[in-house]
Amino acid sequence: MRKHTLVSIDLSLGSYTNFVDRIISLTSKDKCSEYICVANVHMLVETYRNQAFAKAVNNSIITTPDGVPLTWGLKWLHGIRQERVSGMDLLPDLLSMASQHKIPIFFYGGTEEMLTQTRDHVAKFYSGIPFAGTYSPPFRVLTPDEEQKVISSINTSGAKIVFVSLGCPKQERWMAAMKDKINAVMVGIGAALPVLVGEQTRAPRWMQKSGLEWSYRLFKEPKRLFKRYLITNSIFLYVLIKEKIWKKYEL
Repeated sequence: MRKHTLVSIDLSLGSYTNFVDRIISLTSKDKCSEYICVANVHMLVETYRNQAFAKAVNNSIITTPDGVPLTWGLKWLHGIRQERVSGMDLLPDLLSMASQHKIPIFFYGGTEEMLTQTRDHVAKFYSGIPFAGTYSPPFRVLTPDEEQKVISSINTSGAKIVFVSLGCPKQERWMAAMKDKINAVMVGIGAALPVLVGEQTRAPRWMQKSGLEWSYRLFKEPKRLFKRYLITNSIFLYVLIKEKIWKKYEL
């Protein structure tokens, strides 16, 4: 898929259906070791502030424009009309396709309780899907031996899609490090998993379309998200305006 750079992040372009079809097509390749990032404002700001992280994200085969503000940025700076490709929509749709085509799946990240809920949810709503396994990593860096055991476990499970739920930027760094080691398509799903299993609720549709889903999440988790949103949203606006001015005088 074609990509276009928005400030510091290379976003993939195309219709929502194109994204789903492309990801599913990757699973048909033998030992395909690729990863997909689902980008929002937080991820763009992290790539802007950290070149090593930018490299990890931009080496992905696909980076979807999850946040509506990113689609606004593409239109405002580059005149590109691009629909949102949200991880919260992508996860259930990929599961539906995996169920239809009998594609083995694996979940990496989240608590044991969350992964048990995930297994139950998938069994209930996506009948017949080959469930290759789950792994809940400890809250520390894995030793080389532990990491190798995880890689071996995923590869021998036969998984074709590995859904990674570690949160940004940890999951993107992990996927980049696992490229050419894990023989599957890795998809960073972030906060989509607790929404899928019903542990958290999603913003109303009108807020999603208006680019206000972040404010709904802030309302639900003010202590955890206030500082992050205050800083990241402010930096995002700053870099967009800076880029706009730079483009104007460059011409």
